[in-house]
Amino acid sequence: MTAKKNPRKWRINWRLMIFTGAFLPLLVGLGIWQLNRAGQKQVILEQWRQEAQNLDWPELVANGLENGRPVTVTGLYGDRSWLLDNRTRDGIAGYEVLTVFYPLQGPPVVVNRGWVGAPRTRNELPDVTPPEGMFSLTGRISEYPQPPVLSDKSLAAGGWPRRVQMLSGPVARVEVPTLPGAIIRLQDNKQPGAYRADWAPDLMGPQTHYGYAAQWFALAMVLTILSVVASYRKTGANNDNDNG
Repeated sequence: MTAKKNPRKWRINWRLMIFTGAFLPLLVGLGIWQLNRAGQKQVILEQWRQEAQNLDWPELVANGLENGRPVTVTGLYGDRSWLLDNRTRDGIAGYEVLTVFYPLQGPPVVVNRGWVGAPRTRNELPDVTPPEGMFSLTGRISEYPQPPVLSDKSLAAGGWPRRVQMLSGPVARVEVPTLPGAIIRLQDNKQPGAYRADWAPDLMGPQTHYGYAAQWFALAMVLTILSVVASYRKTGANNDNDNG
């Protein structure tokens, strides 16, 4: 006669159950937290979109310029540009170009026009003369490029553009006193006067949080399935692991 296969029976592995009981709520909790964060970010984005339609530049400045907020301003480029040094793209040395922009209403603002490659020698500076005329620029509010490891020193007098290692608000306001406490980074390379404006977004959007939530829930499901599968053991004399 053919020997009967040893059946599988449910046997609790207490060590595995303790491990699962500890980590499963954590994984589920992280997934729920990411869903809540996605909802919060969606509310913020919807509020910003509505304000962008209903508020002009002076009102946005009066309400406070929050980092990552989308904004559109219409006006003219000025003649003052700073070249933020030691910026590289694809291993190539260059600068980020920051130029004063004068909206038709409200205070002027520094606009980060993106990255441009450096000339071959340090004695040369790239030609970053902004286009003439009136333009509408779309971008996001950003902080002044002021690395914390550098001191806030006054810039040496000279012509324009000026090469700088950083640009804080107080230093920029030496040249244009009415500048607000934030700058605008152009949305993309298609904006008037833009160079290579391909930086990562300042604000992690709702879709990113949904992706993280899916990952946490997937890990929770995998842990549950592995725990259930591992708790089914073959019974019989040859099974040395029946007792865990």
